[in-house]
Amino acid sequence: MWRDSFRLQLFCLLMAVLAVVVLVHNFFQLENLDDDAVSGLSWITENNVQHSLSQPAKTTRKPYCGYTQQTLSKSEQAEQESLLAAIAWPKPPDGKIAFEQSTDPTHSDFVIVKPRRFFKVGDQLEVLVRMKDFQGKPKQYGGDYLQARIHSPGLKAGAAGRIVDCQNGLYKVFFTLLWPGEVKVSVSLVHPSEAIQVLLRLREERPDRVYFKSSFKSGRYSETTECNICLPGGVPVCNFTDLYTGEPWFCYKPRKLPCDSRISHAKGGYLKGLLTREESLFFQSDVNIKRPILSSGPDSVIVNPKAFTDSLSMDRAEDPTVSPSGYYYEDQWRSRTHWIHNFNKSDDIIECLQGKVIHLFGDSTIRQWFEYLTAFVPDLVEFNLGSPKNVGPFMSVDLKHNILLKFRCHGPPIRFSTVFSSELRYIANELNSIVGGRNTVVAITIWSHFSTFPVQVYMRRLRNIRTAVLQLLGRSPETAVVIRTANVQELGPEVSLFNSDWYSLQLDSVMRKMFSGIAVHFVDAWEMSVAHYLPHNLHPNEIIVKNQIDAFLSYVCPLQT
Repeated sequence: MWRDSFRLQLFCLLMAVLAVVVLVHNFFQLENLDDDAVSGLSWITENNVQHSLSQPAKTTRKPYCGYTQQTLSKSEQAEQESLLAAIAWPKPPDGKIAFEQSTDPTHSDFVIVKPRRFFKVGDQLEVLVRMKDFQGKPKQYGGDYLQARIHSPGLKAGAAGRIVDCQNGLYKVFFTLLWPGEVKVSVSLVHPSEAIQVLLRLREERPDRVYFKSSFKSGRYSETTECNICLPGGVPVCNFTDLYTGEPWFCYKPRKLPCDSRISHAKGGYLKGLLTREESLFFQSDVNIKRPILSSGPDSVIVNPKAFTDSLSMDRAEDPTVSPSGYYYEDQWRSRTHWIHNFNKSDDIIECLQGKVIHLFGDSTIRQWFEYLTAFVPDLVEFNLGSPKNVGPFMSVDLKHNILLKFRCHGPPIRFSTVFSSELRYIANELNSIVGGRNTVVAITIWSHFSTFPVQVYMRRLRNIRTAVLQLLGRSPETAVVIRTANVQELGPEVSLFNSDWYSLQLDSVMRKMFSGIAVHFVDAWEMSVAHYLPHNLHPNEIIVKNQIDAFLSYVCPLQT
């Protein structure tokens, strides 16, 4: 019997030794990974010497795309399909379109339908746009992206138009005439239909064209690896998917450091060489990107004042999908759905915000609100949190009037220079930590940093934010929640591939539909940038920001009428 016991102990000892040998072997395998095992991985060591391992030519790997793995309920699936159908864009005929057959804004023109008729304030003005190619031949299909506005330079007045694609080379543009006097029409081609198809391809096939990175550090040793929602498979990754929202985010695993040693997130850069030579012809600044289309006849009409008995009533409930939502007159934005008070003095803003906590969540376009309010209100003093410039979080305090103003950027993807990992927060999670109430104000914008990803990524983010907003309003109905829409910007050949107005338009359309019918308010930054006379800019000029702030504060402190 003792012999059996001895044999059992000897067997266990041998198995333990074997396990140690296997463990040591695996450890050395991990420490000495060859190039094939970690291809595509790059890192930077403490002495700033970058090592980049080349991709083996014969290796094919499927993207690790978090958005394709989400499980949707039946209602979520139905909503997603409905949203995708709503933003579906007309396609050109099958087959390759030569540059000479693409849309040429110089050969194209527009005409005002019945320009000599009697117009009065409140009437509709119709414009017909006729698209032609570089050979001067009429286009036979649609899908071009146009922007249009009416304006009166002397009055600093302007409003956006509603564009209807007839899908035969003709477009109808409808304007509501909202002020008296001479009103001019301006139409521009943002992208030809052939360029839109390239943008569609890039959005679906190259979500990696903006890449991100994270730094990992332990002691004096550090590594930097690439991060994204989608990463090529077959390489060890760190899974930073949010536990509460399920928002996916991955980084390549550092060679020697653990995943929990991550210290920062940053924009990595933009991929080059995304287009073929033929495709690049559709993206030329002085040829077919944001180029004016001229009128073949009169380009203005005379608008007569309304009769005193015909008031231009504000009888429409707030609907984020209605256009135009407002217009400029004497450089002041006038909403068609609610009264806007002009907060021209700092005392006006103080009176509105006294005793309130204001949370601003999103990107740099809502950070402009933080910067404007902090600069305009003398008693609102920024508290130094030691945050990186232009990144945040930021906080300004007015102790005298008990005002707290806060800004925090949204979670990844975010193309900021460097964000500390501890400050990477998702808006939905932040909303869940807010008690709310009549002295709580929340403003949100989220769009620009999602333009390179399939729209489903954005839909998922908005679903999480919408759920958190509904819960916040459920527990504290008096909380003021305001959403700032996207805005247009200056475009060139390279910017168009990453942040085209067309990408922003698609995302903005989705956001408006997903938050329609909810007790939130909208600051229509889109139309406020389209309708204004100043050049388009990702970060609009101060006069436009001032009008956005007036609209925002008019929701927080509505006029008693």
